[in-house]
Amino acid sequence: MNSILKGGLLVALGASCYGLLTTFVKLAYEEHYTPYEVTFAQLLIGFIALVILNLFLKKSEPPIKDSKLRRKTILYLILSGTSLGFTSIFYYLAIQYITVSVGIVLLMQSVWIGVVLDGIINKIKPTKRKIFSVILILIGTVLAADLLIEKQEIDFAGIGYGILAALSYTVTIMTSNSVGLQYHPITRSKWMMLGGLLVVSVITLPELINYMDFGIFIVWGPILALFGTILPPLFFTAGMPKINVGLGAIISSIELPVAVLMGYFVLQEEQNLYKWIGIALILSSIVLMNLRKVKKNPV
Repeated sequence: MNSILKGGLLVALGASCYGLLTTFVKLAYEEHYTPYEVTFAQLLIGFIALVILNLFLKKSEPPIKDSKLRRKTILYLILSGTSLGFTSIFYYLAIQYITVSVGIVLLMQSVWIGVVLDGIINKIKPTKRKIFSVILILIGTVLAADLLIEKQEIDFAGIGYGILAALSYTVTIMTSNSVGLQYHPITRSKWMMLGGLLVVSVITLPELINYMDFGIFIVWGPILALFGTILPPLFFTAGMPKINVGLGAIISSIELPVAVLMGYFVLQEEQNLYKWIGIALILSSIVLMNLRKVKKNPV
């Protein structure tokens, strides 16, 4: 039981790091840094940090002996990491236009998008439980995003970037659970981060060549890299083996309330009862969707 508790706590800490991230991005924007500066700095520092962390891993035989297959697997990891880059740039662009709470709610749409993609790609017919969970998420999203409030100004640019971020985040989740599993999670993170960095470099450098405030590398770049690319893999790597996937998914959903509370207490974002009901519905749907996995694989 102590092992399960420790594992759950580590996973919760990893998810909480992601929850804190959006508020830090908003604070960087208040100091007039752009999404391009923020994204590039985070991924560059994150990649360098993961390269250094890999140097401390215990040296052993390569998990894939065949050199040709090893190069191919690394290439697949880099390619799968490109979706990570798209997620970062789309999400940080979205946060320019919308609040932290709406941004994290839009990112959570990856839960039902994953169900749809699973059905299309793997021909897996969704169960009644999953369909009901998706309906709960959609209702929760309408409430949490304040779409029922009269005279609510909807920023379609922010919503559009948020949905694109959720789509690419779904691809990231699907590929990270299926590519290069033979490697240590930190090693896999390194190669995927390289893919993300390459994509972000192509998108941001045309803007950054004209102007870039290198002050981003002093404070906000390291903070964003720490909470967005360094600590979460370490916490998840240490915690996930102690609990099962279903319980891990449920605990990871703590990212949502952490982000909303940070937006409220740090950024003074407005909250109301409808938002909290919507968030509760989204969290309930995640629990419902993963409850069977918990029962099937008791920890």
